[in-house]
Amino acid sequence: MTDAEIIDRLKADLGGKIVELTHPAPRRLFLKAAPGDLLAVTGTLRDKYGVVFLSTITGVDKGETFEIIYHFSTPEQDFNLRTELPRARPHVESISSLIPGAVLYERELQDMFGIVVDHIPDARRLVLSDDWPEGQYPLRKDWKHERPVEVIPGGES
Repeated sequence: MTDAEIIDRLKADLGGKIVELTHPAPRRLFLKAAPGDLLAVTGTLRDKYGVVFLSTITGVDKGETFEIIYHFSTPEQDFNLRTELPRARPHVESISSLIPGAVLYERELQDMFGIVVDHIPDARRLVLSDDWPEGQYPLRKDWKHERPVEVIPGGES
């Protein structure tokens, strides 16, 4: 199936659930959906387009919003599904019920951006230590790193 045929089929299958659909390179499609349509779009990609492999989830702090990009691949096509969340209430539904491997990347989104992933089966921290300060998210643009005081053994106090 050609890229043009896939695009036509996606438009027919997803209709108004897709806010934007771009084709930046051969075999690569970018779809944008509202957060509320994320599960429906992911389910359609899985069931009708053979998407079962999620290579990663990327988070982007855009200032007033966070963008999440789900990078899916099949042997024939790469699908990049984007959604945007308001910074004031960054909640997104977990897709791990459809793509089980997503849970690790979703946990990383929670740790590094403070994006709340609703209905995630395992919400424990993944990247940050258990004693990491609450409300501190290292990949947010407004995060300020405070270097710990160095203690040199045998040095003067």
